[in-house]
Amino acid sequence: MTKWVYTFGDGAAEGRAGDRNLLGGKGANLAEMCSLGLPVPPGFTITTEVCNAYYANGRTYPDGLEADVVAALDHIGRITGRRFGDPSKLLLVSVRSGARASMPGMMDTVLNLGLNDETVEALAADSGDARFAYDSYRRFIQMYSDVVMGLDHEMFEEILEDQKASLGHELDTELTAAEWQGVISLYKAKVEEELGKPFPQDPHEQLWGAIGAVFSSWMNSRAITYRRLHDIPESWGTAVNVQAMVFGNMGDTSATGVAFTRNPSTGDRQLYGEFLVNAQGEDVVAGIRTPQNITEAARIAAGSDKPSLQKVMPDAFQAFVDISDRLEKHYRDMQDLEFTIERGKLWMLQTRSGKRTAKAALKIAVEMARDGLITKEEAVARIDPASLDQLLHPTIDPKAARDVIGMGLPASPGAATGEIVFSSADAEDARAQGRKAILVRIETSPEDIHGMHAAEGILTTRGGMTSHAAVVARGMGKPCVSGAGSLRVDYKAGTLVSMGQTFRKGDIITIDGGNGQVLKGAVAMLQPEVSGDFAAIMEWADAARRMKVRTNAETPLDARMARSFGAEGIGLCRTEHMFFDGARIVAMREMILADTEKDRRAALDKLLPMQRSDFLELFEIMAGLPVTIRLLDPPLHEFLPKTEAELAEVASAMHVSADKLRQRTEALHEFNPMLGHRGCRLAVSYPEIAEMQARAIFEAAVEAGRKAGALVVPEIMVPLVGLVKELEYVKARIDAVAQSVMKETGTKIDYLTGTMIELPRAAIRAHVIAEAAEFFSFGTNDLTQTTFGISRDDAASFLETYRQTGIIEQDPFVSLDVDGVGELVRIAAEKGKATRPAIKLGICGEHGGDPASIRFCEEVGLDYVSCSPYRVPIARLAAAQAAVAAAKGAARRA
Repeated sequence: MTKWVYTFGDGAAEGRAGDRNLLGGKGANLAEMCSLGLPVPPGFTITTEVCNAYYANGRTYPDGLEADVVAALDHIGRITGRRFGDPSKLLLVSVRSGARASMPGMMDTVLNLGLNDETVEALAADSGDARFAYDSYRRFIQMYSDVVMGLDHEMFEEILEDQKASLGHELDTELTAAEWQGVISLYKAKVEEELGKPFPQDPHEQLWGAIGAVFSSWMNSRAITYRRLHDIPESWGTAVNVQAMVFGNMGDTSATGVAFTRNPSTGDRQLYGEFLVNAQGEDVVAGIRTPQNITEAARIAAGSDKPSLQKVMPDAFQAFVDISDRLEKHYRDMQDLEFTIERGKLWMLQTRSGKRTAKAALKIAVEMARDGLITKEEAVARIDPASLDQLLHPTIDPKAARDVIGMGLPASPGAATGEIVFSSADAEDARAQGRKAILVRIETSPEDIHGMHAAEGILTTRGGMTSHAAVVARGMGKPCVSGAGSLRVDYKAGTLVSMGQTFRKGDIITIDGGNGQVLKGAVAMLQPEVSGDFAAIMEWADAARRMKVRTNAETPLDARMARSFGAEGIGLCRTEHMFFDGARIVAMREMILADTEKDRRAALDKLLPMQRSDFLELFEIMAGLPVTIRLLDPPLHEFLPKTEAELAEVASAMHVSADKLRQRTEALHEFNPMLGHRGCRLAVSYPEIAEMQARAIFEAAVEAGRKAGALVVPEIMVPLVGLVKELEYVKARIDAVAQSVMKETGTKIDYLTGTMIELPRAAIRAHVIAEAAEFFSFGTNDLTQTTFGISRDDAASFLETYRQTGIIEQDPFVSLDVDGVGELVRIAAEKGKATRPAIKLGICGEHGGDPASIRFCEEVGLDYVSCSPYRVPIARLAAAQAAVAAAKGAARRA
């Protein structure tokens, strides 16, 4: 028979810390503290399995639960010498949630349960303090009515504030027992007025109402949002913890508080927290009274004149310090603690691993490793890779006020403030004049590269997490909010309209790429900090990982930045990004407009020295590390002007007729360019383009090798291959150019030719393609598009609906679809190795910087991941964690 309820108390417990999946974090840790002999009020935990059964069966409880709860209440009664619902031996309980993962403040709690018009008098007699009893009863009515009965908390606060004002009181603690009785009468009348029924007096009815409310809170909007933001599955469910009440509001020898065993902001080794005398738990966080510091040192540092717990209750304080130290050593992590002192006796109500900033997480992990409390591998595992973004980008000061005018997708982390500009040219002008700008576009295109580079941040009204704006912004380390669909941009009018407000060019806005908010005006920022602890964790991570970490970079700035972050080469150099500046775009357009191969080659000859210079600098920056250069990938129409005004301007500059330019643009138009004339298809149609790029690569490799006195081995990647004959055709041109350059320079050139696996057919036929390819790089952005049949630029309009309805758990463009796209990667890797055992395997899509995707890359045995420069530290850490997890898994299987 299924066990639905687990008890704890009096130094014994049916559960332990390892049972968090079943008992939730709170229940498992209460059981653990009890087993350690710490002072924990007795209670019981209703398991997460009940929560799942509750929702699976139309919000009804499983058979046997009621009997188990009654038996557990008797268990509490035996330990306390009391009985639930019996005024002569009064037992009151608290009812709290407790999910597997900590979700602070997201779900519901009820305190003082069991009070009614009769038992409140028993509590007054039992405690000898009528004021305390009636204060507890009014708290219970207020909390129960809000959490269980659905009445707004503020309704009761208004009644209380009115009563305090009429009685001449400022603080809740000033009300007498008789005055609290008056408040209680008003509360009960309000309940009956609003709901048409009296406040429940039966303690057992109250208990089941509270249990149901906690289970129901698992599906409240704030809990759903929190789970979505923190990737917590709905299927985990929550447990319910029922405990005997202990009271922090029994006078001046009682108190309640919360504390961390270390500073959660800085990681400093000092007790950090607050408490209130004569209060219950919700008072500390409600802000009605100003909490006091726990330690005297913290009180002095804060300049507070309110006494610390250390001074007010020295014996309870010392007991708390001893327990804090013991729990941190036991759990081997910084703890977040809740406690109550009832008439001088300390009771522990909760312990859990504390939430902390990235800076604090690094400091705590490094110190604990150096103290021998945890291993270096454990220290590496303690850091959330995604949290490193806090250290690498400016972020908005948590204390700053936010005037939110719109929401989009958090496409690239960090925050930026600047004046609105609607064009790349205006962004460049602003930068030239020393003004900071936010580039606001409906959507960006490759032509906006220079404007994106000049801007402080990018805001688009269309596009998803892997749109052009998002991908390029992440590569540049620029904050970006994409897909802000509620905003309306009018280029002609030069306006941005949001929430009834109109903003014009030059108006100041702030974007938060960490959460997708668009804010009015300038907002205070925190600048990034990288400490010695960061370097230590990165060193330990590098020692633990198997996969290499490269970067996606095509500019010297990006390449140098990536090297400074520890990149071990370039996994993707997108050559098309090199063609949009100045004279290059002119030569590129001349090539596209050329009617003959001869004229195309003449235009390409102008591009050759520019490309050679680009590659030479990248080779020099990477200093012998591998550099993978992708041949031209996008369709040619992307390099041509779009609007009539742009057509006229470009035609005049190039001394060609606007009609000819328009005709060529129209001829190159495609209904679905993503699946059109691009990638290797361009190289087959116009082999002279691939030949020019290959020559630039080889000549740069020779020169870089001569300068460095060491061989440079470039890796040339042919994109969008689906047929081995495509690759063979292009590879033959590359090999011919290599032979020519070797003959001309008298230098032997070593190089690799490979392909990007971004089509399902390529994955399925990888064993054949590997006959010609010396490496595979998985382009998972396009592989996801072609596998799902979804355009990543248009998917944002419905993928969030898919997430909310449970059709998908994750946006497949953000985190790799392991079951579908991942299976194709696995197939291609296995087939490629079967043909060519030494084939080099990597990933260069945006997934290369996603920790969950990196775990999968470790599982399938890829040699490296490649990501944008600012995600290199994240990838290094995630790759280490994946390697450690894989090693542990292998050891368990052995």
